Amino acid sequence: MEIMYLMIFLSLLMAIGFLIAFIWFVRTGQQDDLITPGMRILNDEKKTIN
Repeated sequence: MEIMYLMIFLSLLMAIGFLIAFIWFVRTGQQDDLITPGMRILNDEKKTIN
C-alpha cells in the first residue's frame, strides 16, 4: 500500500513540474508564434554560392 502513496506523490510532483514549466514557457513568449516556423521552410529560397 505504501507504493501507492509513493506513486501518487510522484505523479502529483511531476504534474506540478509540468504546470510550472508550461507557465514559464508562456510567460517568456515561447508560444507566441507557432505558424511562422513551419511556413518558413516552404518559402526558403536556394542560396547561391558566388
